[in-house]
Amino acid sequence: MPPAMLVPIAVAFTVGLLGYAYRALKPPPPKICGSPGGPPVTSPRVKLSDGRHLAYRETGVSKEVAKHKIIIIHGFDSSKDLHLPISQELIEQFKIYLLFFDRPGYGDSDPDPSRSVKSEAYDVQELADKLQIGHKFYVIGISMGAYPVYGCLKYIKDRLSGAALVVPFVHYWWPCLPANLSTEALKRLPLQDQMTFRVAHYTPWLFYWWMTQKWFPSLSMMSGNMAIFCPQDMEILAKLSESPSDGQESKTQQQGVYESLHRDLMTGYAKWEFNPMDLCNPFPDNEGSVHIWQGSEDRIIPSQVNRYISEKLPWIKYHEVPETGHFLFFESKHWETILRALLHR
Repeated sequence: MPPAMLVPIAVAFTVGLLGYAYRALKPPPPKICGSPGGPPVTSPRVKLSDGRHLAYRETGVSKEVAKHKIIIIHGFDSSKDLHLPISQELIEQFKIYLLFFDRPGYGDSDPDPSRSVKSEAYDVQELADKLQIGHKFYVIGISMGAYPVYGCLKYIKDRLSGAALVVPFVHYWWPCLPANLSTEALKRLPLQDQMTFRVAHYTPWLFYWWMTQKWFPSLSMMSGNMAIFCPQDMEILAKLSESPSDGQESKTQQQGVYESLHRDLMTGYAKWEFNPMDLCNPFPDNEGSVHIWQGSEDRIIPSQVNRYISEKLPWIKYHEVPETGHFLFFESKHWETILRALLHR
């Protein structure tokens, strides 16, 4: 081949390679609810000060008669339509108002490209104000929904009556964690999850590619690796599969996986402006309380990290539930215990 031909071929190859890389790294635009070509808005929503909308669902007793107002923050690949088996008898006995909402990018809530631990805390505050539920309220964060609770404890602690972190997310790169503890906890996870969380933390610009490429498995629970679930979790999953579906789960990712699932992981594992050891007790006079609820057999959330946090912050009450996995929040018996502790009943 004549040397003169090599230069244009090399240029064409390089341009083609760069074009492929650009397409592989760039996520598609979200299908925003109510926009042309996007899914319809099917839930009540509030408009936030930055123009975004948050979808919500209210249940329990009315907020006008409620003695306890609780905001539930759902976890990964979930939504405001998460069904929690809290007995109606308990709700009426304690006069509990429950407010669920779709976190940014999930369900009917608009995506937030600037999403952070701080912004999610202020979303909670603004939602409460828009719905006029009162100055004080409780927050309960489930699994990945726990990092917004940490944000609430940092940024809006004066608004809280109490907080519960149920099978809560942990950040393996919190500076407050001893290196041997975080390393050991991370190594307990399947290798594909270790890699996924590392990509989310160190190279978030690669995250869309990592989650969509076919060469290596990414997140275990999304790739069908059931080894991440303990026997107790498998039993609960089997029971849930037998229950009739209301079709709401299909709405969770309707605006696209990038602004819901991917953005959730990148936000959680980003570098925070604080770490748990920076938090101060929001209830120095014991007028409220903060709790961590951990399943002893949980393979998704390492118990040793949450145990360490509660040891260093003794005002966080640690509860390790024996013979229970990650899905303890799908069992009604645990909700009675969680709510009684949170509401001091």
